[in-house]
Amino acid sequence: MPRGARIDAADAVQHIMVRGIERKKIFESDDDRNNFLHRLGVIILETGTTCLAWSLMPNHFHLLCRTGKVPISTVMRRLLTGYAVWFNRSRRRQGHLFQNRFKSILCQEDSYLLELVRYIHLNPLRAGLVRDLDELDAYSYSGHGALLGKSKHLWQETDEILRCFGSGPVPESKAYRNFVEKGIEQGRRPDLAGGGLIRSAGGWEGLKLKRSEGIYQRSDERMLGDSEFVAKVLAQSKEQIKKSHALRAAGIDLEKIAKRVSQIMGLAPKEILLTSKQRNIVNARSLFCYWALQELGVSMSSLAIRFGISVAAVSKSVNRGRTIAEQERLCLVES
Repeated sequence: MPRGARIDAADAVQHIMVRGIERKKIFESDDDRNNFLHRLGVIILETGTTCLAWSLMPNHFHLLCRTGKVPISTVMRRLLTGYAVWFNRSRRRQGHLFQNRFKSILCQEDSYLLELVRYIHLNPLRAGLVRDLDELDAYSYSGHGALLGKSKHLWQETDEILRCFGSGPVPESKAYRNFVEKGIEQGRRPDLAGGGLIRSAGGWEGLKLKRSEGIYQRSDERMLGDSEFVAKVLAQSKEQIKKSHALRAAGIDLEKIAKRVSQIMGLAPKEILLTSKQRNIVNARSLFCYWALQELGVSMSSLAIRFGISVAAVSKSVNRGRTIAEQERLCLVES
């Protein structure tokens, strides 16, 4: 069965899981882990992404992030590509480090946020990397210690999570720790790995039974939430697809985008394709990349080939183009 297209929505909480190829180690030393965390921190801050929870394991890692204006696929591409290049160079190694596609699950925040924070932060304990909760409190390679005030990462959002524990008689950090401790006995949580409705119904057989009783629920392996949440996200996703189809049907293509950008920037359309570092040409190329990606759904890899630059460079151009469009209040199609 082909994989569904990734659902990448702004201001949405996503549980991201990345494994090493053939389940091999992606972190062999503290130097590896520290290099990865430095890269993660820089990218999180630059892209306006919010990191709510995280844990590093020998052959995989978990992130719980709320996306900003930069798609999570762009964030992860920068992170994984940069770290893989460093890892390979440091070992004079060649070949893929990660499985080809990271897994991301869009999560219903109200229902699952705290459960996912606990689940992710208990990973080192479940895997035997630490012996007990006391050791987990001091473990350097998960976000748990930061929520207890034992470590600090400028890129990790802690206040938002701790506020959820602020109405009781005990301090927020202690209430959070008590919550985590109660999760230890729950063991592994397959119900938090996507398709939550399917699993909470007792698997596909349970879901079939509900349907035979006239109870129908909307489910999707790319999401974790109730039927209403799944339906809403799918509708929004389809709306974006309809928008790009409508623009194409109206004759908007890359050539038209180039003409529109050239009018705004006072350049000839062919100048946009130049690799010049002149400010006006760089800005024109950035706006072109942003609209091509955002409005028509053109992939970054296609744009990289078109301009003869790297995907990372396209990513930076898209971010720059988004800023230009927002600051100048520019639209691809004039109303």
